[in-house]
Amino acid sequence: MSKFKDLTSLEDVNNFIEQNQLSFLYFTTPNCSVCHGLQPQIEEMMTQYPEIKARHIDASKVPEAAGQFSVFTAPVLLLFVEGKEYLREARIVQTQKLNDDLNRIYTNLVN
Repeated sequence: MSKFKDLTSLEDVNNFIEQNQLSFLYFTTPNCSVCHGLQPQIEEMMTQYPEIKARHIDASKVPEAAGQFSVFTAPVLLLFVEGKEYLREARIVQTQKLNDDLNRIYTNLVN
């Protein structure tokens, strides 16, 4: 399992979303224990969806991105389909529901 790569500027974030049909952003903050505990589970889950490109954003280091995507808490998980926000989970993430939603979206778009 590989750790999500970091995006470190708003320009990087926008380019990433623009360049990938399916893009997933995982927003965290440094002192968020939920963020850091959940991240390995989400990284493992994303291995089931190889067409979804995933990245991590530290909202404290890229506040412009947090502002652009209305990230007011952490963690926030966003899925974009062809540049449009398609799925948002925040704070308390139910991993089974997230996986079911991702599976449904992925199956309809990729297969």
